[in-house]
Amino acid sequence: MSTQQRTTTPSAPRPPEPDGDVLRVSGLWAGYENRSGLTRRRVSAVAGVDLAVPPGRTVGVVGESGCGKSTLARTIVGLRRSFSGSVVFAGHDLATASRRERRELSRDLQMVFQDPFTALNPRMTVGELVAEGWRVHRGLVPPAERATEVARLLDLVGLREQYAARYPRELSGGQCQRVAIARALALRPRLIVCDEAVSALDVSVRAQILNLLADLQEELGVAYLFISHDLDVVRHIAHEVLVMYLGTIVERGPAAEVFANPRHPYTRALLSAAPSLDDRPDQPGREVVLRGEVPSPSDPPSGCRFRTRCWMATGRCATESPSLEPRPGAEHPVACHHDPDAPAHHHAAG
Repeated sequence: MSTQQRTTTPSAPRPPEPDGDVLRVSGLWAGYENRSGLTRRRVSAVAGVDLAVPPGRTVGVVGESGCGKSTLARTIVGLRRSFSGSVVFAGHDLATASRRERRELSRDLQMVFQDPFTALNPRMTVGELVAEGWRVHRGLVPPAERATEVARLLDLVGLREQYAARYPRELSGGQCQRVAIARALALRPRLIVCDEAVSALDVSVRAQILNLLADLQEELGVAYLFISHDLDVVRHIAHEVLVMYLGTIVERGPAAEVFANPRHPYTRALLSAAPSLDDRPDQPGREVVLRGEVPSPSDPPSGCRFRTRCWMATGRCATESPSLEPRPGAEHPVACHHDPDAPAHHHAAG
């Protein structure tokens, strides 16, 4: 059943705080510990990230694999502990919240993972999976109404009621991802964190899921933090985009503005490598090819973390980390020391 054929909908999520962002991340450092004998060393995959997600809006975070996007997502939802900084969700600081408070807040903060097959218990039916959260949050849906509510949620994500009796192995990848979305919506959250939620799907199914998420946002007012390496996907769904490189945000702004007028050399390189973004005017001499891989977060470059792959890098870049602030020619913030309109026809050094 398509989203246009819905006849019933579940109750709308509780309204977010009326006078603030549903999520605000400030100075977040997170990662993992390397152990060598008796020595422990912290490795920061997320290095001082700030972001905010307004109610009912979508913020996209984009960057190459290994830039820290998934660590950021998992730290926000509490699957990984932070080193420092704060994650304030619906007015509550998750770092200082009690276990009971975190349990209650977990209802409002849900996550959809990249691989729906590994995220769904294969021993449970679709109906059991969708209803699983109601056993934890017992007052949300009375037992006598759960079958009806499951049917409503499945209808909401474009699946027939009969799917409730099936197991994940009987579904396609796109159908499993719809079940994962229905399961997240079952708790009527304020925010859903989508970590590469469509990257494992083929192009046609990917478009269906993105349209579904947009429809659900308009209908229910849910906010999304959308993590992806795919620029075209982020452009399709996000209101604001943050470009992430080696744990830091290097450019941030309204999605339409960032894609139309990229100001950081890394953003320009990503766009240059994305031929599907073909509505940008041709700019001869601006094709950028990045050589080498993203450096290891265990040994990041000094100063600007992008400098080892940047064609504009100078001595200043090796000693001084650029701040994220507006630059000439753009109103949105960019973390770069140099004129973004400098010629970009040289290949970055490896």
